[in-house]
Amino acid sequence: MLYQMFEMTHAAVAPLRLAADTGRSLLRNEFNPFAWTTAGRRMAAACDVFESATRRYGKPEWGFDHFSLPGRQVPVTRRVVASKPFCNLIHFERAPDYTAGRNDPRVLIVAPLSGHYATLLRGTVQAMLPEHDVYITDWQDARTVPLAFGRFDLEDYTDYLIDFFRVLGPGAHGLGVCQPGVPLLVATAVMSAGGDPNVPASIIVMGSPIDTRCSPTVPNRLATERPIEWFEKNVITRVPFPHSGFMRQVYPGFLQLTGFMTMNRERHMDAHRRQFKNLVSGDGDGAKAHRDFYDEYLSVLDMSAEFYLQTVREVFQEHLLPRGLMRHRGVLVEPAAIRTTALMTVEGENDDISGIGQTQAAHDLCTGIPADRKVDYVQPGVGHYGVFNGSRWRSEIQPRVRDFIRSNLKPA
Repeated sequence: MLYQMFEMTHAAVAPLRLAADTGRSLLRNEFNPFAWTTAGRRMAAACDVFESATRRYGKPEWGFDHFSLPGRQVPVTRRVVASKPFCNLIHFERAPDYTAGRNDPRVLIVAPLSGHYATLLRGTVQAMLPEHDVYITDWQDARTVPLAFGRFDLEDYTDYLIDFFRVLGPGAHGLGVCQPGVPLLVATAVMSAGGDPNVPASIIVMGSPIDTRCSPTVPNRLATERPIEWFEKNVITRVPFPHSGFMRQVYPGFLQLTGFMTMNRERHMDAHRRQFKNLVSGDGDGAKAHRDFYDEYLSVLDMSAEFYLQTVREVFQEHLLPRGLMRHRGVLVEPAAIRTTALMTVEGENDDISGIGQTQAAHDLCTGIPADRKVDYVQPGVGHYGVFNGSRWRSEIQPRVRDFIRSNLKPA
């Protein structure tokens, strides 16, 4: 009933949203004398904020078709090179005249499946493109996946990564941002133990919950305050008609978004108050920056119930991987089996999602990797988002990631 109530509420608000959108247009029409008054600008700003706050946001666009270098712009084309029910593997193909004669390392960027779309890593991709052959996991909204395609859990996620590394072939590199640090490490361990020739040459784990017993944060505590049965009863619901995934059990995006917003409620309220003031004062740059951020932030997807519940239970409640108890398809996962893959961990000093030490824990687990092929880096002055996006990512973190990858190249 929860999902149905959300859909009904959204439908009930639709006429008000349409009225607000119409009012905004009328109040900003230059031929309307009232639009030039303070009262008119305030009313238009109020309509704008209401419309944007009540809109249903779809999957964002990537928003770029090139990257810039001194003296030229290099075209980029996105192509799906592997397709599975819950994920597409996207290749960012650079112009042939740019790649001719280059042998840039192939990098699989593993996007998180924790509410937002892969486009959240737009800045991550853009910074890597000039010197890397970039692929990314583009996870599907579970409400769009028909029930006939079956279930999807953490083990399936891991299998997807193994299959994608096989598509890339030997010598590729993996970069996991946030949540996928665990399945990326597990996939690498499984491939290493099985002697898979496609095991990545290196993996970079960034802001990930490898061991959430270290410096537990508010989200970590919330996951442990209640038994898994509470989550199953209170946050899992079925996709309503007419979505393609009708009757699939999911952890819906709107609940995830509610959690995101309430964690930093005052900050989001202040942001919308500033947006109102920017619109009234005519600060176009400030208003655009707000829209750009929230167009992405408010775009959320549903996760399959199996994946969500298994992740909460095994990663956040039972800590199976750091305790040496995690299994994949019935076989014990042994990070110590990783010997030929180099490991880099990256954390943000002010990360309030994955606290300091949670990602570093990967080094203690991977005892088979020589010390000279391990790198740990903590970026001062950034939170969770700043680990993989923004100016610090571009100027300080990404160059270190680039150098690490290049110091661990293997022939294809």
